[in-house]
Amino acid sequence: MARGMFHGMRRELLDDVFAYRPLPPMRTDGPVTRRLPRFTHEYVTWFPHALVAGAALIVMSVGYTDGQPVAGIIPAAVILLTLVRPVAAFWLSLATAPFVSIMSGYWDGWPWAPTSFLGQLTVMTVVAARTRPRTAAWMWTLTGAFGFFCEVFVSRGGGGHTFPLLAVSAFVLLCVTVFHTRRAAREEVTAQQSVTARERSRRTLLEERTTIARELHDVVAHHMSVVAIQAEAAPYRVENPPPELEQAFVTIRENAVAALTELRRILGVVRAEDYEAPDAPQPTLADLDGLVGNVRDAGLTVDSTVTGAVRELPQGVELSAYRIVQEALSNVLRHAPGAAAKVEVSYVLGGLGLRVVNGPARGLVKPSPGAGHGITGMRERVAMLNGEMTAGPTADGGYEVAAFLPVASVATVAPAAPARSSGPAGSTGSTGSTGPAGSATGAAEGGA
Repeated sequence: MARGMFHGMRRELLDDVFAYRPLPPMRTDGPVTRRLPRFTHEYVTWFPHALVAGAALIVMSVGYTDGQPVAGIIPAAVILLTLVRPVAAFWLSLATAPFVSIMSGYWDGWPWAPTSFLGQLTVMTVVAARTRPRTAAWMWTLTGAFGFFCEVFVSRGGGGHTFPLLAVSAFVLLCVTVFHTRRAAREEVTAQQSVTARERSRRTLLEERTTIARELHDVVAHHMSVVAIQAEAAPYRVENPPPELEQAFVTIRENAVAALTELRRILGVVRAEDYEAPDAPQPTLADLDGLVGNVRDAGLTVDSTVTGAVRELPQGVELSAYRIVQEALSNVLRHAPGAAAKVEVSYVLGGLGLRVVNGPARGLVKPSPGAGHGITGMRERVAMLNGEMTAGPTADGGYEVAAFLPVASVATVAPAAPARSSGPAGSTGSTGSTGPAGSATGAAEGGA
């Protein structure tokens, strides 16, 4: 216990004794200062400095009144030192107290002459106000021990002023400690109120997100369900429908059901704060053939080509590449009806290259109700992986988006194979070129 107490005193009063700690200006947002005229705030901030300087002036005037100017100047200088080096000022006040008494010839109250008495009291008050309550307790204890030691072993007789100094300083330091405790409690309450306000704002945000998710589900899911039901029932409304029509309705229903599943999964993230990801895996490049086949069933002519050594890539790269191609083909369907598209996936040494290009539109291009975030979303995915992307019209009136997704280190999971391609009705696509990973939009930029 004694060792712990000594370490506490050393931390408070011995470590960094001469540290430069200037007294900061006073804040002007208090209950009293904020009611003052605004033009006085610039001067009110220096009120604590003026108080310390005024106390030093009073101590110096006491010395001049007693005919001992030096006995007043030394304690006054120590008081002013508390403005920049408070701990050093405390030790200097203790050390100079006996010398002030000797120079002034004051032996009755040894070692506290009137100027050193006032100086020590002022120094302890200022230092306690600038430090922690524990420091005030240590200063009070050391002042008492020093004063009683001087009275017992050095005094020439007569009563000392140590006990009165301890009594007065105990009252003053207690007031300072109560002020410290009250201020710390007020700051803690303010911090707690800030945390509560943030939590309330966060809760309000979650409630708004839940409301949006509910409304989005009520609107979108209803229409998608109607589409799926009508697509399933449509073939039965026509006598002997052709196989192509039946297949078209099957494709519409499958896409509607898939969209509903994806919508429920995304809305689950929006609805619940502690939403857990579904067990179903995210799509990868292995599912690219299914995506291309799905687009072909929708009426788009697509050739897909894969070149290089097919290998497993990081999940983020696989997912981003799939989404980029998905968005690209969706934009071709939306902005370039009747155009042929080509998807090229190139596994190269440093990463993955994607290129989706389409020709000019062959049918009527209808205005798209999308918000124009398709290209922006693809750029964000590429930028997230530190890749590169280009997008723009081609010379023949089509559109091309190409990007490159870098991969730092990958392991080959399949031996090098010649380019494999698939096209409509089993046709063979051309060999793909390596390019930055990307996706193609339609004849004009502005995807959904």
